[in-house]
Amino acid sequence: MGNPYSPAAADTDAKNTETEEPQDMEISNLMPLLNCAFQPGHCLETVRSIKDSRVREIAMGEYYYFRGLPEEAMKTVKPFLSNADPALRMTACFVYTFASLSVANTHHTRQILAGFEEFLVDLHTKNEASPRIQAVSAFGSCFYAVLFHFPLKEEFFLKPDNVLFFSPGLRSMICYLQAHAVFLQRDFSRSIGIAQTALAFQPEIYPIPTIYLHMIAAMDYMGLKDSENAKRQILLARELAGPDGLIEIFAEHHNLLGGTLEVALKKDWPEDLRRIINVACDFSRGWRKIHCSVTGEEIADNLTTTEFSIAVLAAGGWTNQEIGDHLGIRVSTVKWHISIIFNKLGIKKRSDLARYILH
Repeated sequence: MGNPYSPAAADTDAKNTETEEPQDMEISNLMPLLNCAFQPGHCLETVRSIKDSRVREIAMGEYYYFRGLPEEAMKTVKPFLSNADPALRMTACFVYTFASLSVANTHHTRQILAGFEEFLVDLHTKNEASPRIQAVSAFGSCFYAVLFHFPLKEEFFLKPDNVLFFSPGLRSMICYLQAHAVFLQRDFSRSIGIAQTALAFQPEIYPIPTIYLHMIAAMDYMGLKDSENAKRQILLARELAGPDGLIEIFAEHHNLLGGTLEVALKKDWPEDLRRIINVACDFSRGWRKIHCSVTGEEIADNLTTTEFSIAVLAAGGWTNQEIGDHLGIRVSTVKWHISIIFNKLGIKKRSDLARYILH
């Protein structure tokens, strides 16, 4: 498999850098690990093979994050939060922001988000004539907006020609962001189409964006009440993530999967599932604080993991029988959980769930 950060690739990138670009801008430095093709089980080896020490350190921060080790991730990328290279700085901000959600550090998260917005505006304004940097700033804005479910300013929309500046791994991630945005519009079939097309056209296996694509496809299938295909997507993602312990992506999506992770993993990978749920609980708590403070929404924070899964399904139009069949529990048990959910949220009917549940 190719490694875009091998010595040969690094030399080629240097030679091909356009002269009109600022000297401190190298687009290949953006999300270097996510942007790497490697065989499952060789993630750490891939990171250690990166020649540029700065890029290697940033990639190590990504590695810690995707392994569900937020403190190590934050410590590793913190020196790059004001780096002169926009791509390195952007990556450090991404990693630090999302890692901080899991360690009850939302004050720092808000600081990073505020500084990052100023950074993007400054980058966008100073380099208005540079299509490459405009593409990077659009990517950064979309990354945060989609993953936090924030509104996106029109000037930062990712345009089709922006994608041409990125290598295959980041193009796959852009497709994930597009699919996720469409998922939030509840156009599940179209979102699946974007994800599956991206998967079909990958020239090599890029494990991290591929896991993201499988996860959004699983969420879409759940939106269509197709739990078997949702489970299949989870298992495909697990094949890629398992050998390197890349559990964080599962945790990021846990709350929107309506118990599918439990159904898919509890029998054969109970320890993986335990770690995912532990990380997901911490991550989602921080995520809700940031999301709600910006959007004014009231996402439920007093439900157990099982209650939240059932609430997501009920809010998505699943009947008690369908929920029971999916989770492998009795209809009477589903009804019992729903009564507790209603009591905790102070509501009386399913239509009220939409106010408290993202779906």
